[in-house]
Amino acid sequence: MTKYVLISDLTLMYDYRHFPLLDFLPCAPSSHVPEKVYNFLKGHASPPLPNGEAKFAPYSIRKIEAALLAHNKPEDVAVPHPDYIEAFIKDDTEIIGVSTMDPLGIGPLTMSYSVLFESDEYPWVRKEWERLIYRINRARKGKKAKLVVGGPGVWEFTVFPEELTRLGIDYAYQGESDDIIHLLFEQISQDKLDKNMFYEGFTSFDDNFRRYFKPDPRFITRRVRGRVAPNLEEIPDILRPTTMSLTEVMRGCGIGCDFCEVTLRPLRYYPPERVAKEVAINVEAGYTNAWLHSDEIFAYMHGPLYKPNEEALVELFKRVMAIKGIAQTNPTHGRISIPAAYPELIKKLSEVIRAGPSNWIGIQVGIETGSERLAKLHMPNKTLPLRIGADGSWPDIVWEGTKNFNKYYWRPAFTVQVGQSEETPEDNWDTVALINRMSNSEVDGRPFEFTVTPMQHVPLGVLKNKQFHKLKLDESQLAVYYASYRHLAKMASRDALKDAKGNPVVRVVTAGLIGFGGWLMMKVVESICRKHGVDIDKVKRWGL
Repeated sequence: MTKYVLISDLTLMYDYRHFPLLDFLPCAPSSHVPEKVYNFLKGHASPPLPNGEAKFAPYSIRKIEAALLAHNKPEDVAVPHPDYIEAFIKDDTEIIGVSTMDPLGIGPLTMSYSVLFESDEYPWVRKEWERLIYRINRARKGKKAKLVVGGPGVWEFTVFPEELTRLGIDYAYQGESDDIIHLLFEQISQDKLDKNMFYEGFTSFDDNFRRYFKPDPRFITRRVRGRVAPNLEEIPDILRPTTMSLTEVMRGCGIGCDFCEVTLRPLRYYPPERVAKEVAINVEAGYTNAWLHSDEIFAYMHGPLYKPNEEALVELFKRVMAIKGIAQTNPTHGRISIPAAYPELIKKLSEVIRAGPSNWIGIQVGIETGSERLAKLHMPNKTLPLRIGADGSWPDIVWEGTKNFNKYYWRPAFTVQVGQSEETPEDNWDTVALINRMSNSEVDGRPFEFTVTPMQHVPLGVLKNKQFHKLKLDESQLAVYYASYRHLAKMASRDALKDAKGNPVVRVVTAGLIGFGGWLMMKVVESICRKHGVDIDKVKRWGL
């Protein structure tokens, strides 16, 4: 008997040829990336275990699995391999839980491609989602199993709740659930939801980023003793290995950007010994790297005004690198002000994690804009402990941070936004100027290494009215896209072969596709820009 079957959005299960940034491939419109190309570039899921379960699964699934196993027998909980999902859905299965990131294809990056290409075709992430839900519904037809979806992508159903009905999903759960998932599943399976523990409805945000609650029987939101999230002690350690060797080191951020829901979550820090324990599970499964996840690594056990805690950060990375079998590690997210203000900290961390010409450390950084005005308006604390003005302009802080990252062999993957509230064309041209300046900069005789990905900020009102496919990018917004993908093409041609992994033939093929793809993407964006009257030469020289 398998009471609870846990399944991930399948786009989170593929290896994407182990190539940096290719994980974002599912965001592309299916009309512009042929299925054969998509299927090749997405790579494969890891081989299944002998019993049909997944050897590796996304971190969120492993956390839920561990939480359920604390209250159930091992045979009651299963995480099937994508090829064997149907085999685990039986007559006595009670709950099928599915975690998702971007089920309806309206996440910021996915939207950026839809708007850029003026495409109303489903992106690959949505096509994969619909295929998965169809498989699950076909397998549970005539059975008692209820289908519950959760994860960060649930917000999309709050915009289009009718999609839950159309897709045959029984409930969407909103919020963290490590401490109460066993109770939630029991109550759903028994049709006895405790109203003191759970709301029947969802929370969302108005145009001023204020939270509000809306009743809806298709949604369940935690209501546990007034707490919005579990305490650190209530979060279980994973028991089985994760996709890409991901391990969480903290939750929450607290920086306070007015466009980001993560900042509203309480901060919780895992002590190094707990992090090391989870990393060891991945090493035992064959990994030699540890990917340390947080929404803001430099806020780990931070001091006043978000001054980085050098001792805690160094101890954390030392503890991970001391694990037998670990050769590499890198954090997922961090802010640019820390390398700008504390280059010696980056140097120390680089020594600990053995960064160098053959071991670049990847980190995702949201710089969001090159405009000082927008930075002050929407994310005034993102430079802490530096202050915009007193410690330099926002573009200067970004440039200095990039220089110091690169000096010690860290390669940031930047995101920028277009369509922000109160944005003007001048703000976007400031972003173009910053991209061009950094693209033509060097440190220690080496060109700056970074990528920059533009993301579309779409107001909820536009999404709810389903008018997002009619959005038109103006000249300045298109200029941001072109400057970004022009730099990406430069990076792809320079780094594709050395960053590709696998046997020599696969490396050459993948590198060739990546290099050509970067060039082709630039030319496609250039063609779109020219079609809409953008002066390409002006974009190339702006800010230089």
